[in-house]
Amino acid sequence: MKFLDQARVYVRSGDGGAGCVSFRREKFIEFGGPDGGDGGRGGDVVVECAAGLNTLIDFRYQQHFKAKTGTHGMGRNRAGGRGADAVLKVPVGTQVFDEETGALLADLTEEGQRVVVAQGGNGGFGNLHFTTSTNRAPRHANPGLEGIERTLILRLKLIADAGLVGLPNAGKSTFLAAVSAAKPKIADYPFTTLHPGLGVVKIDGRDFVLADIPGLIEGAHEGHGLGDRFLGHVERCGVLLHLVDATGANAGADYRTIRRELAAYGEGIDEKPEIVALSKVDAVDEATRVKQVDRLKRAMRGYGPPLEASAKRARPLMLSTATRSGVTETLRAAMAEIESGRAEAAATLVAPEPWSPL
Repeated sequence: MKFLDQARVYVRSGDGGAGCVSFRREKFIEFGGPDGGDGGRGGDVVVECAAGLNTLIDFRYQQHFKAKTGTHGMGRNRAGGRGADAVLKVPVGTQVFDEETGALLADLTEEGQRVVVAQGGNGGFGNLHFTTSTNRAPRHANPGLEGIERTLILRLKLIADAGLVGLPNAGKSTFLAAVSAAKPKIADYPFTTLHPGLGVVKIDGRDFVLADIPGLIEGAHEGHGLGDRFLGHVERCGVLLHLVDATGANAGADYRTIRRELAAYGEGIDEKPEIVALSKVDAVDEATRVKQVDRLKRAMRGYGPPLEASAKRARPLMLSTATRSGVTETLRAAMAEIESGRAEAAATLVAPEPWSPL
C-alpha cells in the first residue's frame, strides 16, 4: 500500500428539506386547516478516527464528499427525515485544517473520535408553523437552509513513542528492521526510505512504537533532498533516537547538520529528549572510532541540556546493528526516556473532584 500523509478534500453538508404547504382535506370537515410538516435537517460531514488505517491513500481516489439533503415535509403534519451524514474515516493521528483560513479544526489522536466539520442545513417550516389567530390558513412555507461547503486539508502525523532521525544512510531502516518486525527497504544508497515506517519494539517485557523518518540533509527546511515535510511524524514522539554514521567524514558535523534542521523546522522538535548513538561502529577501526566519538561529544555539548544535568548525554552510545552490539543498551535508554515522559504526563493530569450532592 502506498503511503500518503496529506490529502485535500472538498466537502459539502446536506441542504435542509423544504417545508410543505398542505391543508387537511377530510370528509365532513369543512375547515380542516393547514397541516404541512417541516423539512428534515440536512446531513453533516463528519471526520471519524477509525482503527486499522495507517495512511490517507483512500482520499487519492475520492476527493469529494457530500451529505444527503433532508427529506421535504409532507401533509398530515409529517416532518421530513434527516439526511444521511457523509463520514470520512481517517487514521489515528490525523489533523484536519480548513484550507481557506488555515485553522486547525480537529486533531484526532484516539480511535472512535468524531468531529463535525460541516453541519447540515436546518429544515424549513411547513405552513402549519405559521398559523396565527389572524391568519388561519397560511399558504407559504420555508425552504430548507443550504449546506456548508469547505475544502479541508488532512495531515497525518504518526503516533509513535520514539522517532529515528539522522542523515541518509545512517542505518535507521536497518536498525528498525533489526529491532522490530517491520520490513523497510534497505539498500546501500541514500534516500532508500521515501516515506515513514513504524515498528513495535519489545525490550525487557515492555514495548514501544518506533518511527523511521526519511533522512535529512543540510537545507532540508528549504526543500533540499526530500525536505522536512516528514518531520511532522516525530512531533508526537516522546524521544528522538539520533543515529550518526561512524563511517562518515565527520560525525560532529553530521550531528550539527541534523540539529540545525530540527531547529529550523520548529514545533519544539529540537527540545525533545534525545538519545545519540554512533552507528556502524563495526565498519571502522579503533582509531577512527575514537576520533569520531570525540568529535561527536564536542558537537553534543552545544545542544540540549547541560551535560551535568543529563548523564546519558555525557557520551554517545556505540551501536552496530550487524553485530547487535549496543542495540539493547540503545533500546533501554529510549524506553527509560519514554517511561519518564509518560510518568510526567500522568502527573500533570488533574484528578476530577469527587461528586457531591451538596
